[in-house]
Amino acid sequence: MAKIDAFFKLMHEQGASDLHLAAGQPPALRVRGDIERVKYKVLSNDDLRGMLYEITPEDKVKVFEETGDVDFGYEIPGLARYRSNFFMQKNGVGAVFREIPSTIMTAEDLGLPPVIKKLSSLPRGLVVITGPTGSGKSTTLAAIIDEANKTRHDHIITVEDPIEFVHNSQSCLVNHREVGLHTKSFSAALRGALREDPDIILVGEMRDLETIALAIEAASTGHLVFGTLHTTSAAKTVDRIVEVFPSGEQAQIRSTLADGVRAIIAQVLFKRSDKKGRCPALEILIATPAVRNLIRESKTHQLNSMIQTGKKYGMQLLDEAIMDLYNKGWITGDDAYIKANDKAKFRPLLREPPSDFTEA
Repeated sequence: MAKIDAFFKLMHEQGASDLHLAAGQPPALRVRGDIERVKYKVLSNDDLRGMLYEITPEDKVKVFEETGDVDFGYEIPGLARYRSNFFMQKNGVGAVFREIPSTIMTAEDLGLPPVIKKLSSLPRGLVVITGPTGSGKSTTLAAIIDEANKTRHDHIITVEDPIEFVHNSQSCLVNHREVGLHTKSFSAALRGALREDPDIILVGEMRDLETIALAIEAASTGHLVFGTLHTTSAAKTVDRIVEVFPSGEQAQIRSTLADGVRAIIAQVLFKRSDKKGRCPALEILIATPAVRNLIRESKTHQLNSMIQTGKKYGMQLLDEAIMDLYNKGWITGDDAYIKANDKAKFRPLLREPPSDFTEA
């Protein structure tokens, strides 16, 4: 057993989502969204480097020594997988590990709206899950892919950096590919995927123009594509995708995106105030003909109004979902205010005036 595994076991026992290790500081865990120190000695650079390198593949050690950054996956059989990131900092090496549960939770387990589960049955198109880091995007995607794996008879290819949730083939054939290990880049994997007879493609991160263009192309040629972005609303997601392209190509991309998109989900995660645990709030945009027209005509500022009138299709604004969680007593008014898009609606819920002067 590697020395660092003891920290992973502690992390699992405490229900922590992340483990932070940095030379010059004691270890820390993120528990229910908050950083908590572990009662342990201050880690020296040499001790921590030795601990980290014990579990690191040789090629990843070389990359880290050359660049000062590296990502890879680590697994403790029977416990969990971990998304690992090493970095250099003032006092030496640092590392953050995100726990990826070995058991994939269903949409019902996660308390997701029923329409999320239905996304697994779409025949083709693009579905984008957005939100800040640590908002549960990967967990939501895993629930959707798991449902497809159980109910469809298709070929699923996932491209991630690194591989997070592992889906064992059930009714579907599932192939996982890791960037840097099995393929050079997201874009290279996507180009290859189009020749690998896929029905469903999961793109772990739509991080550059080429990857986004290939994802839209795959969605427009009969594949069901799931991808993630770091945006805070459905409307901003559409703008972000379009603005990645040169201005001369944006009109064409708007048209192609309007034809190919099926849904955009913007997600944030809250710490429960009534009990231990966390809960998601989702903004859901379903691509009805009217929504497609707004995207095509560059009227994304009207998408929020379309979401408000599209409840029968399962649509909802993020702020509506947040207010629903507050009314249930699951989250505090302060947390609701911090993560809401329209702060004015949530200001009356605050116990004290806003601490962020830019929102005053």
